[in-house]
Amino acid sequence: MFSKIENGKQTIVLVYVDDLLVTGDDTNEMKKLKTELDNAFTVKDLGEMRYFLGIEVSRSPKGTMLNQRKFILDILKSTGTEDCKPAKFPFPKGIKLSVDQGELLEDPEIYRRIIGRLLYLNLTRPDISYSVQQLSQFMCEPRKPHLQAAIHVVKYLAGTIDWGLYYPADSEVKLSSFCDSDWGNCAFSSRSLTGYCVFLGKSLVSWKTKKQKTVSKSSTEAEYRCMSQTTSEIVWFRRPGVHCT
Repeated sequence: MFSKIENGKQTIVLVYVDDLLVTGDDTNEMKKLKTELDNAFTVKDLGEMRYFLGIEVSRSPKGTMLNQRKFILDILKSTGTEDCKPAKFPFPKGIKLSVDQGELLEDPEIYRRIIGRLLYLNLTRPDISYSVQQLSQFMCEPRKPHLQAAIHVVKYLAGTIDWGLYYPADSEVKLSSFCDSDWGNCAFSSRSLTGYCVFLGKSLVSWKTKKQKTVSKSSTEAEYRCMSQTTSEIVWFRRPGVHCT
């Protein structure tokens, strides 16, 4: 990502291989940049963004919606679950996955492909963040219970295919955050999980579910570690040049 600030106005260019996304609040600078890029490389301006790297963008006067409906359809097709009965929860209730229980998969790449796609889908689906964190721990030697849990997540997506992130147009520039942790629930490391989400006004802009680096000796310690990591994320948002309260 490249950013330019001049006379209080900002222009941002997001580059992925040969795809570019140009945005900002300086219309003249954006037009000038696109002209210079076309003169140097011969680029094609596709107009207002509707689809970028698997993410669909829908706009209305009230706000913007981001989702990955087509990407989910591809996941359902590749796993043969297009006509499945949708699951009601993003992760099987009460399940405790283990690194050494269950039969090893003959072809572990099947599991790894599913998890890789779920990791990318997490860009617009924070509701599967916990599921993805749990399942990504078993990429080295996946077993049948791990695959069954991954398929459960896919079936959950089948019933929530149109869900995504909504950013209202009238959202205020104010940061707020929420965080929580469990205590030592990891069956094979005794470490706790940190979970947090950060909102800019009514818009969700950052979220994470991650295992803590060390073992917490109490639930209080686990909560403090969780708050510390959330605070670090807020400090990053409030770095110089970013204006929010």
